[in-house]
Amino acid sequence: MPRIYAKNFKYFYKTYIEYLHKDDFSKPVSYNRFIELMQRVFLPLNILLNMLLGEKEGTYFIDATTIKVCHNKRRYSNKVFKGLAKSGKSSMGYFHGFKLHAIINTKGEFVALKVTKGNVDDRVPVPDLTKELTGLMFADKGYIKQNLFLNLYERGLKMVHGIKKNMENKLMILKEKLLLKKRNLIETVFDYLKNKMNLEHTRHRSPINAFVHILSTLVAYSLKKTKPSIKFNTNIDALQSVIPN
Repeated sequence: MPRIYAKNFKYFYKTYIEYLHKDDFSKPVSYNRFIELMQRVFLPLNILLNMLLGEKEGTYFIDATTIKVCHNKRRYSNKVFKGLAKSGKSSMGYFHGFKLHAIINTKGEFVALKVTKGNVDDRVPVPDLTKELTGLMFADKGYIKQNLFLNLYERGLKMVHGIKKNMENKLMILKEKLLLKKRNLIETVFDYLKNKMNLEHTRHRSPINAFVHILSTLVAYSLKKTKPSIKFNTNIDALQSVIPN
């Protein structure tokens, strides 16, 4: 079977389903009807995604990425997501849409996920995302907040991040310092979702179908046998114990 490279879902459906696999589907629906039926799988995909969440192993990485619904210049004329999408600012500039907040483990598996409006602070969903987590969680400087750190620490989850220029320098144990350097693992996952799996695009004509598309992308990633991951030397703890303070 030849490998199919499709720039959009319409081309994929018409080529892969209606042509190459026409014998496998006795009465395939038209592309337009298929789009109308997509919203029916919203709840099943939610359930499946929750069943595919990864192992709570005690070491996690947290971050958020943008999901744009249109070009920033067209945000006022966008009618499909009116009242749903909001304008926000990321490290790449202003955008209009949503944010995907994710926590992954060292195997690149999703542990917790949440989609919010684009103007929501990255730190706001953290308490809900981390309800059942304990151990170490590594984040970027955007998650710095003393009350948030203390609340998580009191229930067994230590959030580790870098420091800003105006902050007092603090000593960090070797294990946490090495793992903090691996934080770009979650950025690799986001990059794969966007550039390889088409998580983000601006052709949606229905909000519910847009979220079905997001869910299906996350499910497809979760089902992948090989994911971006890191191998951490378990002997680091032993090494740390012999280093003089």
